[in-house]
Amino acid sequence: MVAMKAVFLAPSYPPEMQQYTRGLAEVGAEVYGVGDAPAQALPGSLKQHLHDYLQVPRLLDEADVIERVAAWLRGREVDRVLANWEVMVVTAARLRERFGVPGMSVGSVIGFRDKQVMKERVAAAGLRVPRARRVRTIAETRAAAADIGFPLIVKPIAGAGSADTYRADDAAALDTVLGRMHHVTEASCEEFVEGDEYTFDTVCIAGTPAFENVAQYLPRPLDARSHEWISPVIITVRDLDQPGLAAGIALGRRVLGALGMGDGFTHMEWYRKPADRGGEVVFGEIGCRPGGAHLVDQMNYTCDIDLFREWARTVCWGKFEAPTVRKYNAAIIFKRARGNGRITRIDGLREFLHRHGEHVVEQRLLPPGSPRRDWKRTLVSDGYLLLRHPDWDRTYQLAMEAATDITMWAE
Repeated sequence: MVAMKAVFLAPSYPPEMQQYTRGLAEVGAEVYGVGDAPAQALPGSLKQHLHDYLQVPRLLDEADVIERVAAWLRGREVDRVLANWEVMVVTAARLRERFGVPGMSVGSVIGFRDKQVMKERVAAAGLRVPRARRVRTIAETRAAAADIGFPLIVKPIAGAGSADTYRADDAAALDTVLGRMHHVTEASCEEFVEGDEYTFDTVCIAGTPAFENVAQYLPRPLDARSHEWISPVIITVRDLDQPGLAAGIALGRRVLGALGMGDGFTHMEWYRKPADRGGEVVFGEIGCRPGGAHLVDQMNYTCDIDLFREWARTVCWGKFEAPTVRKYNAAIIFKRARGNGRITRIDGLREFLHRHGEHVVEQRLLPPGSPRRDWKRTLVSDGYLLLRHPDWDRTYQLAMEAATDITMWAE
């Protein structure tokens, strides 16, 4: 097999990017990494999968990165330019166009990055999206709120996850939100959709899913970010053929077509309204990259496969070879310590593992002595448990038990 020369942006951070680097090397790619960490600081487990590495001073300085990469690669041909970190996907697309290599164009990628462009393109395909307006000033936001009505959501146009995302139920609440968003230069002001929130995740080949996944947020991420005492839970769904998911999956597939997806991961959020409101499904947002917070690990445990490697196979060779039989529902439970300072003890963990340890596949809670993390800045918070079971009701029960019976303390 002739080596595929692949430029991969940000191979060391976020940490899961190291797994995608491994996947590329394992399917026969020569990986040319570009990051802002010094080469000598990269872990050995990553270095072994890199053919070459360029350190740049400011990874988020798009123009500078493009010029430095072009100079570094002068005289060398590359076959792919890839990125799986949200903030780098447009830079990767610009480099593809600069080098004339296959992959999604800048125009297509912007449809996955700019939330207002995204909604406009999805709505143009006849799909239900939240009513939304692009806003840049306080006056524009208030005007949009008057047009859309309360409750509403305000979030960055090019944000990732639920960072800097707020709900406002009235004009007073909106004023409070605006006071927290002075650093955000451009936002989306949009209708708040009542209902359950799910993901639709794929690995695509030429826009067609070779792998699909649905996961449910319990509770919705916005609620989880609003209350420190909550232990957020995400559960991947083993049975994708159940009627309650059919409309959401169909919506997701059509969104991929509307936005011109190419090869690689997508991560979409969608809502299902309560049955007494017709059970309507509504598009939320989508990225042309994998979900974070160990969602890919959950999907791997759901099917007993390696999606880090299969993603690499799709973007390099246009093939997906892993089995897609779904064996388990996989639940991840994120824990937040009570108190501040350092973790002092964990109550209930030993008892939970004694009762249900056979279903726990990972336990990554911070050990006593570790400094507490800022729960508002990372969904992973002070660590997590990951468990799985073939029965949905049992998986849900175990996840809720872990959420309520395990308590971390800090002081």
